[in-house]
Amino acid sequence: MTNNSLGFDPAGRYTARATDVFEDRGMSHTGRARALLLALSLSFGTAAGAGAQERSVENGVSQFALANGMQVVVIPDHRAPIVTHMVWYKVGSADEPPGKSGIAHFFEHLMFKGTKNHKAGEFGAAIAAIGGSENAFTSYDYTAYHQTVEADALETMMTFEADRMRNLILTDEVIGPERDVILEERRSRVETSPDALLDEEKDATLYQNHPYRIPVIGWMHEIEQLNRADAVAFYDRYYAPNNAVLVVAGDVDEATVRRLADKTYGLVPRGPDLPPRVRPQEPEHNTRRTVTLKDARISVPSFGTSWLAPSYTTDSDGEAEALDILSEVLGGGTRSRIHQELVVRQGIASSAGAYYSGSLLDTTSFTVYGAPRGAATLEQIEAAVRAEVAKIVKDGVTADEVEKAKTRFLRSVIFARDSQSSMANIYGATLATGGTIADIDEWPDRIKAVTAEQVRAVAAKYLDYDRSVTGYLLPADQAPN
Repeated sequence: MTNNSLGFDPAGRYTARATDVFEDRGMSHTGRARALLLALSLSFGTAAGAGAQERSVENGVSQFALANGMQVVVIPDHRAPIVTHMVWYKVGSADEPPGKSGIAHFFEHLMFKGTKNHKAGEFGAAIAAIGGSENAFTSYDYTAYHQTVEADALETMMTFEADRMRNLILTDEVIGPERDVILEERRSRVETSPDALLDEEKDATLYQNHPYRIPVIGWMHEIEQLNRADAVAFYDRYYAPNNAVLVVAGDVDEATVRRLADKTYGLVPRGPDLPPRVRPQEPEHNTRRTVTLKDARISVPSFGTSWLAPSYTTDSDGEAEALDILSEVLGGGTRSRIHQELVVRQGIASSAGAYYSGSLLDTTSFTVYGAPRGAATLEQIEAAVRAEVAKIVKDGVTADEVEKAKTRFLRSVIFARDSQSSMANIYGATLATGGTIADIDEWPDRIKAVTAEQVRAVAAKYLDYDRSVTGYLLPADQAPN
């Protein structure tokens, strides 16, 4: 398991939205890391057909499809003799059958077990022997497995990964102990964390009908009931080449990847055709709701208010780009309005800001948050944040603010492009949620086109406190608001 610095939002609170992932055989909450969140905000658009072939004129990225329907993306980067090899399956926790929460993450763990051709642990040992690294993660909309190794080992990675796509040995002796591991993960990472528990309750309140209301790791009582039949059914339905995207970034070329992919993944039979990913959608929200958790382990109270908002996938008229710029101007960093007013000028907040998670396949959320400093109260912080929201709704933002926010956004994407793994994540997440290479190339121009009036308009349309959910995390002896 990789537990990196991407795990919490700027308030230090666990985030449970679009970039919420559970990694490898441990759980890592991936939250609002700036470059990655901007990169994953590229997940939108219309899917390329099974036989489609695209090429990014800008950076030499190419895409093709194998005869069995597997999409392949090649991202050349010849600065070092290494490759990042990723397989993205177009299934996440939001695709789970009712009553089977956690099966997507559970199955991610099972993929590290033995197959008909390799014993459990053999894949990992082969990677370790050459000094490589591996991991995996499950999110709401996809599950991905990845390795970073020397370029000469690419065929070996493909061989192992293609093998476990269809040849896992799933017995009760394998299922039972691994289910116990998942249950212990939930106890140690969620049940013992007030932040995580509050965010689960907040999500379950924000989403009244959509499966995003269910945590990626699943509910404890449903994880306990997961069994071999559930695992086999999930495997047979979703783990097939025509439901997967292969991304190879690094010291490679298209011809080599095509040859090796045909030799390995190309031998895996096509799986059943899956219907469109149509999920239950949200009804109209017309109430303000609050969720409060008091816990003796909390010394500094905090709050977070969220609203439903369109994602890049569900948006049709540029609102997602405007929401991204709004999040940056309002609370995206040290130059944002909220930070400058509450942290710098008034000095009442230890942390405060805003973030928008645009990469979900379906309707997403926009959030503001804060925590007090010194003698300031949580009520003061929340009132001050609300005041900054109200100013934008009433008076809008300046053209200068918008231009500076665009510059910061685009610089972050440039920095992301300097990382082989970030690039692989950008393209994998985009294609796994129906996007294309063209979408990625065109995104900077759409950001550049956002106007100050569009930013004010999305703030007025979506940041309505009468349709919000606010979570309060309080010390045990503090009265709720």
